[in-house]
Amino acid sequence: MAVTKRSIKTVGLVVKRERPEAIKIARILTRFLRGKHKTPIADSETAKKIGAEAVERHHLADRADLIVVLGGDGTLLGVARLVASEGIPILGVNLGGLGFLTEVTIKEARAALGRVLNGDYEVDRRIMLEAIVERASEEMAQTFQAFNDVVVGKGPLGRMLQLDVFANRMAFCSYRADGLIVATPTGSTAYALAAGGPIVYPTLNAIVLAPICPHTLSNRPVVLPDTYQIEIHVKAPDHDTTFTVDGQESAQLGPADIIRIHRARHFVSLIRSAHPYFEIWRDKLHWG
Repeated sequence: MAVTKRSIKTVGLVVKRERPEAIKIARILTRFLRGKHKTPIADSETAKKIGAEAVERHHLADRADLIVVLGGDGTLLGVARLVASEGIPILGVNLGGLGFLTEVTIKEARAALGRVLNGDYEVDRRIMLEAIVERASEEMAQTFQAFNDVVVGKGPLGRMLQLDVFANRMAFCSYRADGLIVATPTGSTAYALAAGGPIVYPTLNAIVLAPICPHTLSNRPVVLPDTYQIEIHVKAPDHDTTFTVDGQESAQLGPADIIRIHRARHFVSLIRSAHPYFEIWRDKLHWG
């Protein structure tokens, strides 16, 4: 689906502050943006270090026409959840080599930003997941947004879980495992990949279900349409089950809690780099 390109006047810079090279390149980009008569903004602490206009982090989505992330994939995940509802395009700059999400290298950052400001770019619309946790002990449900994955896993005591899973209200599988990963195509190269899941082309409309160390070896990862709603019933004798979103938000689950997962209404708009996906896969996975 084509994405309408917006006029870019204000650029939000999200910087991994503990990395000196990130601050250095952020200063360069800030000067570059001012030279192009654009307004660079950043959170208060970062703004002082790079010379940008200070805003509260949660107001980035209100002010920015473009977000530039200087960090790793983890930094971008948090930003994506923050701005996805506004459809703000994100340009990811990786501080090391190529990342699966932050695909632009430091050396390419200024030129890549210049192309975006000139309107010379393409945007990928990546699906997100919405997870609703319905607790047996509470009336109010909790809602989470995930860009990579939703993970239901065993707690610190390490007991194997039993998870009854339904897809589109049909019985799908009863897992006895250390946990279950429900991932987007974007998240297929994260935890799901480590659990033996497939690599899914990132713009496909699909959901990956990958069990973690299943007791039954025939329980294999599967790919389902993203139109399906996934329902997970937790069967545990106590609160020894964890629920994690993108590896960044977590909660404890109780016995008889239910998680309902479906494609979110909003998409993440990622600016495509000059590197084809296959090149990134070869580089990150050392395919040669």
